Amino acid sequence: MPDSTPPGDPTIRTIAMPADTNPAGDIFGGWLMSQMDLAAGTVAALTARGRASTVAVEGMKFHRPVKVGDEVSLYADLSHVGRSSMRIHVEAWRRPRDSDVSMQVTEATFTFVALDENGAARPVRG
Repeated sequence: MPDSTPPGDPTIRTIAMPADTNPAGDIFGGWLMSQMDLAAGTVAALTARGRASTVAVEGMKFHRPVKVGDEVSLYADLSHVGRSSMRIHVEAWRRPRDSDVSMQVTEATFTFVALDENGAARPVRG
């Protein structure tokens, strides 16, 4: 795993809150996955210049837990554009509130499809 965050600014940055915990007290993986989907969706909407929907998630890897109060930064990178689909790799990084050291916690590749006003696949514009 890399020791430094990806280049550029994160797509989304948020704080993990107590309401987002699992029974063990760590941040629930489903919450983290939803944040990753939001980050990928931001890139997909900008790329498609409109509505896009998640159709697949591949290679979801949880490397480390996220703790309550951590700052979570999500980096989304467009890796492929097809006729109507887009593949976006997302990495999630945590930084404890009292530290300047970030650690990668999760990664996955999300596939989105550009949609028209009726919800049917359309060519990606842009």
